[in-house]
Amino acid sequence: MDINKAKERVEALRGEIERHNHNYYDLDAPTIEDDEYDALMRELRGLEQEFPELLTPDSPSQRVGGTALNTFEKVTHAVQMGSLQDVFSVSEVEEFVNRVGEQGAEEFVVEPKIDGLSVSLEYENGVFVRGSTRGDGFVGEDITQNLKTIRSIPLKLAKELPFIEVRGEVYMPRASFAALCEEQEKNGEPLPKNPRNAAAGSLRQKDSRVTASRKLDIFCFNIQRVEMDEELTEHSQSLEFIHDLGFKVIPDFKVCKSAGEVLERIKQIGEMRRSLSFDIDGAVVKVNNFAARLDIGFTTKVPKWAVAFKYPPEEKETTLREIEVNVGRTGALTPVAIFDPVELAGTTVSRAVLHNQDIITDKDIRVGDRIVVRKAGDIIPEVVRSISHAEGSQPYLIPDVCPICGSKAVRDEDEAVIRCRNIDCPAQLLRSIEHFASRNAMNIDGLGEAIVEQLVNEGLVHTVADLYTLTKQDLTALERFGEKSAENLLASIEKSKSNELNRLVFALGIRGIGQRSATLLCEKFGDMDGIMEADSLTISAIDGFGDILADSVYSAMREPHMIALIERLKSLGLNMTYSDVKVSDKFAGLTFVLTGTLPTLKREQAKEMIEKRGGKCSGSVSKKTSYVLAGEEAGSKLTKANELGIPVITEEQFLNMTEE
Repeated sequence: MDINKAKERVEALRGEIERHNHNYYDLDAPTIEDDEYDALMRELRGLEQEFPELLTPDSPSQRVGGTALNTFEKVTHAVQMGSLQDVFSVSEVEEFVNRVGEQGAEEFVVEPKIDGLSVSLEYENGVFVRGSTRGDGFVGEDITQNLKTIRSIPLKLAKELPFIEVRGEVYMPRASFAALCEEQEKNGEPLPKNPRNAAAGSLRQKDSRVTASRKLDIFCFNIQRVEMDEELTEHSQSLEFIHDLGFKVIPDFKVCKSAGEVLERIKQIGEMRRSLSFDIDGAVVKVNNFAARLDIGFTTKVPKWAVAFKYPPEEKETTLREIEVNVGRTGALTPVAIFDPVELAGTTVSRAVLHNQDIITDKDIRVGDRIVVRKAGDIIPEVVRSISHAEGSQPYLIPDVCPICGSKAVRDEDEAVIRCRNIDCPAQLLRSIEHFASRNAMNIDGLGEAIVEQLVNEGLVHTVADLYTLTKQDLTALERFGEKSAENLLASIEKSKSNELNRLVFALGIRGIGQRSATLLCEKFGDMDGIMEADSLTISAIDGFGDILADSVYSAMREPHMIALIERLKSLGLNMTYSDVKVSDKFAGLTFVLTGTLPTLKREQAKEMIEKRGGKCSGSVSKKTSYVLAGEEAGSKLTKANELGIPVITEEQFLNMTEE
C-alpha cells in the first residue's frame, strides 16, 4: 500500500473507531462486537507503525501509552479551579436562592454533584493537548497521558476552535469499582475505601496502562476559557455547546426558576441516585446567567453564585453475629463481619469486610455488638462504628493460625495484614491456580474457577506445576468434561510453556509483583536463575522498586516451596529465559522524544533501542527532555526543542550513542 492509500484508510479507520467510541462510552449503545472493534484498532495500529509519518497525537490508537512516568509536571491554572460552598439543609438552599435572586439571578441550573476528581482539559485547534488535576485550585499536575485512556474524553473536537479549556469530573463507575475491589480482595491487597479514592489513585498511576485497566469515565460541566467568535451568555447554553463539541456533559441538569423548583429537583436527583451507575454526593445549584454571576461575585475561596447541597449518607443499625476469617491468594487472613440483614442503597446486605486487626481494634468491634453499617460509595458494605457491646463481650483478635490449614499466621512489621505462611494451604492453592492461569499471567484458556475447584477436589492438582502433568484421561473423568474440552485445555496448557518469562514471574504470585514489575525484573536479570540469585540491594536499585518490594522478591526466591516449584516447572519444560533482555544502562535517566521520519529506523525500532538501554521515550517535549531524535518533516516538537534549548540529534548521532 502506498502512502496516499494508507492515509485514506487511516483517516477512515479513525473516523469509524471514534464513532464506535461515542456509541459505546457516551451513548451506552454499541453497534459492533468487541472483536470487530479490536480488529479495526489492530489495522489502524499496523498502518501507523508501517507509516509512522501518519501517526498523530489525536489518533484513537494513542489512548494508552506504554511509557511509565517518573513524576507529574506542575501546571499553573490560568483560571482558578475553585470549590463550592456546601449546604446541608432545605433552609440553606432557600436562603441562597433568595439572596442571589435579590442580586438579579432569575434562573438556576441544578445538576448532580459527581463524586470524583476535578480535571482540566485543554484543546488547541480542536486537538487535546493537555490535561491536569485541580491540585490546590491554582497549581495542579500534568496527567495528560492518563487522561487519554478515558475513552469518553475526545482527542479531537467536532469543531476546530483556536483554544478551549473545559473542566470535568473524573469518576470510577460502580461496576468498575466493584471489579477492582474483587480483584484486590482475591490478591490479598488493601481495598480502596470508595470509588472516589480509587479514581484518584488510578489517575496518578505512573503507568498509563494501569489507569486504562481501571475503566474510568468523566462528565464535563464548565468552560474555563475559550477563544471563539460566538458569545455564550448562560451556563445551560455552554453545556449544550460543549456537548456538541463531543464532550460527555453532566447528566440530568435542569433549569429552574424558583426556590420551589430548585428544591424539587434536588429531591428528584436524590431519589434517582441509587439507580445511577456512578456515585453522586449531592446536587449543585448555579446561577444560570453569566452576567448575573459577575454581579454576584466571589469570596476568596468560593463563588457566591453557586452552592453544593450534600445528601446525608444512609446508615442502618444492626447486630454483629460473628466474624468470619477468609484466606486470600497471598495468604492474607481477612476478617468479615456477619450481621443481621439490613436494606442499604436498594439491596439487602449481611456481610462487610473488616480489613485488618488495626481497624477492628480502633473501632473496638466485638461479636454481639450493636453496629452501624453503610455502603461505601453506595456499593461496598462497611462497618462504621460500634454503638454498644453485648454483656460479657471480649475484644476480638484475628487468630494466629490459618483457619483452613492450621499453619502459623503472622503479621509482617511493615503491614497491617496477618498472613498464613504455608503456600500449600488449600485456600491459597485455589486462588493461586486461578491467578496462574489468568489472562495476564500464563493465559491458560478454559481453566476457569469451577474447573480449578474440580481439579483440586479430585486430588489431581496440588501445585500449579501439576497442571503440566494432566492427561486427557484425567480430564474426561471429571463431571461434564468431554473429549474436545479436554483436548482444548491440554493444548492451552502446553502452549503456555513457551510464554515469555515475565508472564511466569507474574503468575507465581509474589506479593507486590504486578505485570510491570515482573517485566522490569526480567529486563534486569534476563532469566529465572538471575532473578533467584539476585540480592535485595541489586533488586531495589531497579527503577520503580523500593526496599519493601525488593525484600518481597528476595524472600520469595529463598522460600523452600517456591524454589521447589520453580525447579519442577523447569523440568516440565517451561520457558525460563527472557528474550527481550536489556542491553545496558547507558541511557538510564535519559528521556528521548522522537519526531519526523528517520532515514532507516522505524520509530518503534528506535524506541526499543532506547528502552533496552535503560532510557525512556516521551510523546511531548519539556524541560526534562534529554534529547529530541529528529528526522525529515519534524514538526512542532522540533520547534519546541529549539525554543527550550534541548539537544536535537540525527539518526546517525543516535546510532553512534548506542554503540557499546
